[in-house]
Amino acid sequence: MFERGGGWSQEQVIAYFDELAARCELRAPTGESAAWVQRASAAVRAENRAAAAQLVAIGELFAYRLGRCSETEEWAVDTMEAVAAEVAAGLRISQGLAASRLRYARAMREQLPATAAVFINGDIDYRAFQTIVFRTDLITDPQILARVDAVVAANVTRWPSMTTARLSGKVDALVARLDADAVRRRTKEQAADRQVWIGGDLDGIARIEGSLVSTDAHALDQRLSALAATVCAHDPRTAAQRRADALGALAAGADRLGCRCARSDCAAGARRPASPVAIHLIAPPDGPGWEVGAEGLITPELLAELATTAKMVPLSHPGDAPPEDGYVPSKALADFVRCRDLTCRWPGC
Repeated sequence: MFERGGGWSQEQVIAYFDELAARCELRAPTGESAAWVQRASAAVRAENRAAAAQLVAIGELFAYRLGRCSETEEWAVDTMEAVAAEVAAGLRISQGLAASRLRYARAMREQLPATAAVFINGDIDYRAFQTIVFRTDLITDPQILARVDAVVAANVTRWPSMTTARLSGKVDALVARLDADAVRRRTKEQAADRQVWIGGDLDGIARIEGSLVSTDAHALDQRLSALAATVCAHDPRTAAQRRADALGALAAGADRLGCRCARSDCAAGARRPASPVAIHLIAPPDGPGWEVGAEGLITPELLAELATTAKMVPLSHPGDAPPEDGYVPSKALADFVRCRDLTCRWPGC
């Protein structure tokens, strides 16, 4: 394994490993590097304590306001909303974010005081405390909640550093052992809130978020990966880009993703998949084309890319044609009006 040209002598092999050992020593911990790590660790603990102190102050403010005003559902603005507005103004954050922090501030006082003490000491961060609160939020029995709080507080600092998902799994396992009904309630609540949300266009690109039944989500994940793998090795897109494009192919009912290698000998074949995009040309055939979508601009570059797989439908100009007889305009006229005006023509719409 050490042959190089005519081979290495024993002295060369020894010198080689001596050099490797010297390089490793340069990367070994030193007193100076350990001090920097210690400073970083202290800063993290201070950051955790500061985050907890902020929630403690918000919680005390809520208790003060609640004691003076009392909480009632009959008021137009209850104590929660009033304190959230006060916190939002003081911290220069949105009222929604202030309401979220107030929620966790109340959890420190009312739900998980033992875990809150660990947080106040700086042993866990804000993200971890949020996760623990969320995963225990549906426990309704105060005694069970107190038991869960005690067990989490005693063990959370001994758990290794983990992602939010793994921490959620740890807490879920504990909750399932002590209060299986809470797990069922959370599953039912999350299933009732499932949805898919599509955001507005930004230069022809939109964002998608959603929550699905886990089996459907895994099936969709595998389907997107399978469609993304139907192109040849010369396709210029990344795997992530192909998965995003595969969602459009899936919506169009295509059984594969169109390859963009532009090679005549493409191993993926020359047949193009169906596309869900319909492009209306409002410029001359040899002129630049652009179109305004629902909430954003589709740039000429993106329009040209979409045109490679979209079905081209010519737009007919009515010219000097007389008014149509029907109450409902023909499809050709409706398409022309939409592309000309880019908005509804009803007054005030």
